[in-house]
Amino acid sequence: MRKPILAVMLAALAGPLVAQTSPPISNDLTVDMSPQQYRICNDRPARPTWMDEINPREAYKALTLMDLYELRAWEQIVETGNCGCDVRFPSWEDASEEFDEKHLLDSAAEHTTAQRDIRRQRNDLRLAVQEICEAQGNW
Repeated sequence: MRKPILAVMLAALAGPLVAQTSPPISNDLTVDMSPQQYRICNDRPARPTWMDEINPREAYKALTLMDLYELRAWEQIVETGNCGCDVRFPSWEDASEEFDEKHLLDSAAEHTTAQRDIRRQRNDLRLAVQEICEAQGNW
């Protein structure tokens, strides 16, 4: 009988303590429309609009395009030895065209396979890209 009473007493005492440590709640609903700030290369090209408007059930398509975009940028970095912002964050146009040609009509399973292949290729380049970009202060 003592243990249940002790448990109830501890729970009753813990309630006010939890309430005191909760984060403050704000009624401020203003939207901050300032552009996103990055640690490097703040003038990145905007990604295709459809990626922000896509149905969540088809988000895998946007992930495939993002992976493809980064892979192609990393290939250019290794090929040129340059990690400038224009090379690291090129226009989305080439990656979008390649995506449309190769993956637009793929099933979710085919996208998963493509993402796995793209990420494997990207991981093979990671160390070389990191070395080049760190040397140029863009990692």
